[in-house]
Amino acid sequence: MKSSKAMGPQFGKPDAGWRTRLYTVIFEADTPAGKAFDVGLMAVIVLSVLTVILESVPTIRAYEFRTLHVLEWLFTVLFTLEYILRLICVKRPLKYMFSFFGIIDLLSVVPTYIAFFVPEAAALIDIRLLRMLRVFRVLKLPRYFDESQILLEALRNSRYKIAIFLGTVFIICVILGTVMYLVEGPANGFTSIPTGMYWAIVTLTTTGYGDIHPKTPIGQMITSLAMLLGYGIIALPTGIVGVELAMSMSRRKPTTRTCTHCLTEGHDAHAAYCKDCGAALPRYQSGA
Repeated sequence: MKSSKAMGPQFGKPDAGWRTRLYTVIFEADTPAGKAFDVGLMAVIVLSVLTVILESVPTIRAYEFRTLHVLEWLFTVLFTLEYILRLICVKRPLKYMFSFFGIIDLLSVVPTYIAFFVPEAAALIDIRLLRMLRVFRVLKLPRYFDESQILLEALRNSRYKIAIFLGTVFIICVILGTVMYLVEGPANGFTSIPTGMYWAIVTLTTTGYGDIHPKTPIGQMITSLAMLLGYGIIALPTGIVGVELAMSMSRRKPTTRTCTHCLTEGHDAHAAYCKDCGAALPRYQSGA
């Protein structure tokens, strides 16, 4: 397993002191302490999500309410502590607070405190529904693997091509929906162009619910062509992402290696000297 904490530098690394050491553990992965922190945090996230899932089962909630309640508070305290430590050890805590993962961190702990400090809120909304927001914590797991970072990079690089592809598919759906509305008409279930567009989407994706289908020979011929077109449409985005993924994997990925002299981060695994100050870098450990 390989770890990656490439998002750390954007929040600012402290210059020296205990905050620097804490930052190294939390945001850098090229140290034994950083790897241990990653593994421990992943285990807690998985266990907390499992607890949320079990809590949604009525029979388990009825017989194991006390155990689930204790586990819920244990995970809440651990996540709160982690959130506070992240804010403490970065130079720009507000930037982390309003970042994507910072918001996820906050959402994973706030509901439990709402239920504790505002018990009457249960009269307005079931607090258990708010606790289910902790499931979003699982979105943080992919950031700890280099392979997932490569996949995310491929998706980012192909986003414009995919956007153009989706726009083209939308135009095709509009055209097919309009044609089927004119060919079949309300008598055969195509009561409007949006209904025809719904049929086009279901047909192009080869889902085929069967709740609406053509009854005329011309409509059936158009449907057959749309089905054949759908197979090509499904394969195209896979090819786009596949090409970008291959290109991303061929590039050399930077690590979270930090120069001990100038604290510059993001050196390549093969680098022997700092790219900014030229100081010798410690030997890189892959963490595999």
